[in-house]
Amino acid sequence: MKALISNDDGITASGILASKMAVEEICETYVIAPETQQSGIGHALTLYEPLRVNEHTLKDGSKGYGVTGTPTDAVTLALFEIMDERPDIMISGINTGFNIGKAELTTSGTLGAAIEAASFGIPTIAISQEVTRDDIKFENGENQVDFDFAGKMLNKLAKIVLKKGLPEGIDLLNVNVPANPSDDKFEIANLSERMYIPDIDKRLDPRGKPYYWIGGIPYDSHAPGSDGHTLSELNRTTITPINIDLTGDMKKFKDYLEI
Repeated sequence: MKALISNDDGITASGILASKMAVEEICETYVIAPETQQSGIGHALTLYEPLRVNEHTLKDGSKGYGVTGTPTDAVTLALFEIMDERPDIMISGINTGFNIGKAELTTSGTLGAAIEAASFGIPTIAISQEVTRDDIKFENGENQVDFDFAGKMLNKLAKIVLKKGLPEGIDLLNVNVPANPSDDKFEIANLSERMYIPDIDKRLDPRGKPYYWIGGIPYDSHAPGSDGHTLSELNRTTITPINIDLTGDMKKFKDYLEI
């Protein structure tokens, strides 16, 4: 069994090493990820600049590859250049911070990498973990997060996916782990409406010209049964099956056009 592991936080992120360690007992692992932080880049593909692949020694002494591009670039090069065989599973993450809600899912680089692998029929897991300020520790000048629990949940789910594959009509699984889980079970949840409400910070440069930072205020009106509600109110790990076919309801649309 072979596992491709990628992310959007970069090849040196502690979450990607946690993913590797979570499944290396059951898979031969290939860690191939963006060279740098690519959060919020979505499913972008680099078409007008060359890409380079740099070999890295990960903190456990194993080898990984950093791609000078987006998460989608990393997965594309992994599948069609670096790996000799198609992987049996693809894992994107463990991401630092949630990836929930309909509105933000397509802007997530974590999901961008996952969608690219899933589009080729590879069973895929995107996994993210809630992180609070108290969870972040600094070690040798770098942020370190404890992903032990998320790693255990990933191991459990990866074993199921490797044994059974994914059901027809489900392309990938979006998993979110709370900072303080109430138990070690998965709760199947719908996508929330949003993760954030956009918040624009307007500032002036030294010459008086405006510039902007796009931020977000956490969305707190999550419906019961959604990933946001399950995480915030129940502190349970959510799992949402995702279908990347974006086609809408054809019958309703035909009725709308009176065809």
